[in-house]
Amino acid sequence: MDLALNWYLSLSAVLFTIGVLGVLLRRNAIVIFLSIELMLNAVNLSLVAFSQAFGDVDGQILVFFVMSVAAAEAAVGLAIVIALFRNKLTVNVNEINLFRG
Repeated sequence: MDLALNWYLSLSAVLFTIGVLGVLLRRNAIVIFLSIELMLNAVNLSLVAFSQAFGDVDGQILVFFVMSVAAAEAAVGLAIVIALFRNKLTVNVNEINLFRG
């Protein structure tokens, strides 16, 4: 059982690292939001793995709260990206400057 926990935590670390690299290296706003979702899901995987390993359901309950925050973040983030695209005709974060007209 300890070996399975190590595998889940390793997978979670890899997914979180891919998400961080996506946020830091990509300039497309949609890819950045997807990378943030990937990081949140990596944390969810860790929470479920620890919850299963320790036989406690608190981690799984916390996952539901994190998933609801992720859903709200995705909805609001996508609405912001669509609004910016309508005004600036791009989703590249380097080309979006809100202070310039």
